[in-house]
Amino acid sequence: MSKPRQVLSLILGGGRGTRLYPLTKLRAKPAVPVAGKYRLIDIPISNCINSGLTKIYVLTQFLSVSLHRHIANTYKFDMFNRGFVEILAAMQTYEASDWYQGTADAVRQNSLYIKNEGAEETLILSGDQLYRMDYQALIKTHRDSGADVTIAAIPVPEKDTPGFGLMRIDDSGRVSSFIEKPKTAAERDPYFTKAEWIEEQGIPCNGRHYLANMGIYLFNTDVLFELLNAKPLATDFGKEVFPRNVATKKIHAHLFDGYWEDLGTIKSYHDASLALTEPNPPFDFFQPEGVIYTRMRNLPASQFTGATVNRTVIADGCRIGTGTVIDHCLLGVRSWVGNNCKLSDTLILGSDHFDTAAETAALASSGRPYMNVGNDCEIRDAILDKDCKIGNGVKILNTAGHQEYDEPSGLYHIRDGIVCVPRSAVLPHGLVI
Repeated sequence: MSKPRQVLSLILGGGRGTRLYPLTKLRAKPAVPVAGKYRLIDIPISNCINSGLTKIYVLTQFLSVSLHRHIANTYKFDMFNRGFVEILAAMQTYEASDWYQGTADAVRQNSLYIKNEGAEETLILSGDQLYRMDYQALIKTHRDSGADVTIAAIPVPEKDTPGFGLMRIDDSGRVSSFIEKPKTAAERDPYFTKAEWIEEQGIPCNGRHYLANMGIYLFNTDVLFELLNAKPLATDFGKEVFPRNVATKKIHAHLFDGYWEDLGTIKSYHDASLALTEPNPPFDFFQPEGVIYTRMRNLPASQFTGATVNRTVIADGCRIGTGTVIDHCLLGVRSWVGNNCKLSDTLILGSDHFDTAAETAALASSGRPYMNVGNDCEIRDAILDKDCKIGNGVKILNTAGHQEYDEPSGLYHIRDGIVCVPRSAVLPHGLVI
């Protein structure tokens, strides 16, 4: 019996994450909390595990300590499983002494580890997207088509095309050209895809005539090394590797039609997180197929004392005070909200630990805030990062209507009209934003 082909998964940790600042002030993008109890990195790792792919490297570079800790505490296979989830951190070697210059460069600098695994195919994924995918369907498309490279693509309407790289394909599904984030109709026109072809793939078109690159790639490993080492050396897959080789290599498209969101900006992160609170969320963590895994925590159930809660997701270990009204919010683990508060359209990312009774008493006696949200607060359209302490009577309402603003002392930032309070920040009693 022939040996089954092995697939190695590489998850790219991304760059500095400047568009997600201040959430990325002290952590890598894949370590950003999501849905109350998870991290973004849990999404692609869970997709891999659910797809039967258990040899996984995570490539990291910036502010990766919390990401390393999360992965080490979460993903451990038993001794009879040869799978692993391991970190490959950027480092200086005799061959390379620079930081990763792009997606292709990051993979090239880790070629030795990829070769040592001996996998015939290499799956390359992003670490900051929210979606659920069975990669076995992608693998089947790749093998059935005899492709050198297969790229996951999702149909998008014309209005969304400026944010994506687009692909033009022939009737067989082979990619014939690429364009990166087209801004004009003249640039987009050659990438218009007929509804008939999209629907032949079993996907309704619904006015989505453009195929966007999802940043999910399956390579034959020998082809991957050939393209990475071709001169001049490319730094990015979407901008350089694929456009240069589309005529000489068989690059195939695999269409996907599930929920997929790139959480690369504060607005997209805020909107996608609040969408999880809806009765029928576009991404359902309650779905029994395709479970999303994360670190197990021995936390108590959340406690409510006379609060009113509507369209809200609340994680473990939370305490909500009397008379508080919470609407369309998401509360992460160990969130503590005081009495008589009004919260709407707000994300509270929670806390990494419970303060002891002595610590809480010391803060209270000194007049300093000791809850994630103190008593009598009113907050809307905000993101409160982990371990925040918000004083009593604080109002976070963006009354000035700022879209972009940085408070001089770094106490808070505003992005896309959303007030972001950085990790471990302390907002004094009575502050009005």
